[in-house]
Amino acid sequence: MKSEIYVVSHKQTRMPEGKIYYPLQVGTAKETFKGYLRDNTGDNIADRNQNYSELTAQYWAAHNRQADVKGLVHYRRLFSDGGSHFFATVNQKYRHVMNEKQLTKLMDKYDMILPRKRNYYIETSWSHYEHIHHIKDMETTREVLEEKYPDYVPYFDKCVQRTSAHMFNMFIAKSAIFNEYTDWLMDVLFEVEKRTDITGYTSYEQRIYGFISELLMDVWVEKNEINYTEVPVMFMGKQHWVKKIMSFLMRKIKGNPNKDEK
Repeated sequence: MKSEIYVVSHKQTRMPEGKIYYPLQVGTAKETFKGYLRDNTGDNIADRNQNYSELTAQYWAAHNRQADVKGLVHYRRLFSDGGSHFFATVNQKYRHVMNEKQLTKLMDKYDMILPRKRNYYIETSWSHYEHIHHIKDMETTREVLEEKYPDYVPYFDKCVQRTSAHMFNMFIAKSAIFNEYTDWLMDVLFEVEKRTDITGYTSYEQRIYGFISELLMDVWVEKNEINYTEVPVMFMGKQHWVKKIMSFLMRKIKGNPNKDEK
């Protein structure tokens, strides 16, 4: 079984060891990092990286690579060997990154590997999006599903009203599933893009399609009854948890100053 897990990065940085990991540089910068693949070759949407984030790598992998198993991770977020290793140092975490033997064992039983769900506890995925982004864009996404994939709408409505979701646009799957999910996702997002004006969005908000896709993954997985398992994600760097928690609470109290008025 040939497995390729693409480690998405916009800079040259430390990468996990093992022949299953493929550093993948995203975007259209002239410089190519030594030892990295590029997502601006072949059939690609690299010029949309500012708006699609790691999805440009996902599109490229689906359309240009041949493997039995394909995966998408980030240089700062990697699947572990099964443990959380929350308090481990960065060097210790790299020793606990999922290896080929562990991956093969999981893929013998499952068709897909997802991160453990992130739980927001006090708000739904919909309200969480509304507090950070422009909720009109999620409304547009639902409209596109109604028109192009109406069978998915009940799953969408159910998923966005939950307080937990599989986030980060990270997953590993058998190639046919990886490609099929990618084609569906891009078909939806390209149509949303046609109907969306991001004039005035901050640089963070302009990563809109990467954010929307995080809430579409569970929709596709549940609609297609994918046999998946969850694996912990390790954050390969310092996490400013106090700052993140305070920011989360302030958005909950004050709301997003940039959100759309009704």
